[in-house]
Order: sequence, then structure tokens, then C-alpha cells
Amino acid sequence: MHTPATPLHTTLRNTADIELWPAGLLRARGNAHARLLARAQTVLRRKRDGRYLAAVCAGELHALVPALARAPGLADAMRAVRQPLAHRRNGLEHVGTLPLHRLHDRLGALGLDADAYAARTGLGLVPEPDWLAFAGTDCWQRPLWLHIDAARAWLHLRAAALADDIVLEAISGYRSHDYQLGIFERKQARGLDVDAILAVNAAPGFSEHHAGLALDIGTPGEPPAEDTFEHTPAFAWLRDHAGGYGFTMSYPRDNPHGIVYEPWHWRFSAA
Repeated sequence: MHTPATPLHTTLRNTADIELWPAGLLRARGNAHARLLARAQTVLRRKRDGRYLAAVCAGELHALVPALARAPGLADAMRAVRQPLAHRRNGLEHVGTLPLHRLHDRLGALGLDADAYAARTGLGLVPEPDWLAFAGTDCWQRPLWLHIDAARAWLHLRAAALADDIVLEAISGYRSHDYQLGIFERKQARGLDVDAILAVNAAPGFSEHHAGLALDIGTPGEPPAEDTFEHTPAFAWLRDHAGGYGFTMSYPRDNPHGIVYEPWHWRFSAA
């Protein structure tokens, strides 16, 4: 892995099927990948399974998989490689959104109807942003990607907590629609039915994590994403101070969405 990039000065370009990762934030998978990633500026990473498809070195594309030309979404990803990220307008950060790409197919694979699910839960469809900001790493030392506004707020929130001797750590930030579908598929493979999974995870396309505005927060020594987090000094600090940084807890007890109590899940809103 290369030297870590500076938070907020590094971005993830997002397309419907493929993410454009800064090569320095990826771990090599084998010696051949290591040599190529050491020279690369960008790596095309398939969202569905995280597979590295190609590396961009000095403007040249180097395939990391057979039949790269047939990879779904390659043309869109290459357009993103060639076009500079126009993420500032009138001096302000601008984040666009992607189309709700093949979402009905994803939900259909789970036997869900988008309109019926939305009506039952009160949750709305959440498009993915076209780029995200690097906000440091999570508790597993993985790159943490967030909407630029949420990234800034998270770094300020974490620093303020630390000044009060409270250590906050990120558990999870941005998740793509494909990643959310993978959560369901893995849990189904373990024998859980869709209704049981929906009590804990929003359906693909409906998670606040898709927008890069939601953050699961924990603290060292505490199991991640467990309701026991409620009894920690870190949660008490968040309850008292997070609102001042734009974060609110999305799923309190008896929330109207049918999702279990999640004291670790906080959403940023600039309003």
C-alpha cells in the first residue's frame, strides 16, 4: 500500500458499475498487481465484487482481468478517467448524482417491489454521488469515503471529541447499491430470510449510506454496530454534541421505518 493520502484532498470517482480509486489507497493482490499499482495513478474497481479491472499508468490503460473490453460500464469509467472532475462551481464544492441504475433489477432479485417497500417504510430512494471525498480510514484501516460535506463534518466532530478525551472511530461510510445487495446475498447464504435482513439493513437503493452522508460510529474496545454502544461515554458525547456538527441519529427506538434501534448510525445534514 502506498503512502496514505491526505483526507479531503483525494477523491473517488464513481460510475454506475465501476469506481475509479486512487491507486495509493489500494492493497496489491499478488506480485504482478503490486508492480503495476506502484506505477499507477488510478485503478478501475468493479463495484459488484471489488475486483480490480485495470490500472491507469501515465494515461495508459493496463488490464488486470481477461476480456476487459467486455466489462460492463467500462466505457463510462474511461470517460471519467479522461474528463477532469468538475467538482467546484462558483468556488463551492458540487456533488452530482448517478442515475438509479438497474435498481429495480436489484430489488427484484430479492423479491421486493420498490414502490411497496417505500410506502411501507417511509424510506426514499437514495442515488449515489458521482464522487466522494477520502475522510481517513475506518476502524479496520480501510479507506473511508464520504460526501465532501459529511467528510469535513466528521473530521471536525472526531477532533472535538478527542479534545474531550473521547475517541470516535468510523465503522462504515459510503456504500454502493451493489455493496448493499451483497450484504443481503451474504446474509441469505447464511440462512436469513429477507424480512429478517430488512429489520437491520435498508433495501438496496434505500440506505442512507448510498449518499455518503451516513456514518456508522464506534469507539475502541466496543463491538462495532451493537446497541451496547448506547452505554459508552462515546455515545453520551455524541448525544450531547453531534447535532452541533450536523449529525443526527437516524434510527432511534420505535422509529417509523421498521429498522431496529441503531445508536451507532448517524446522518449528516447541512440544514
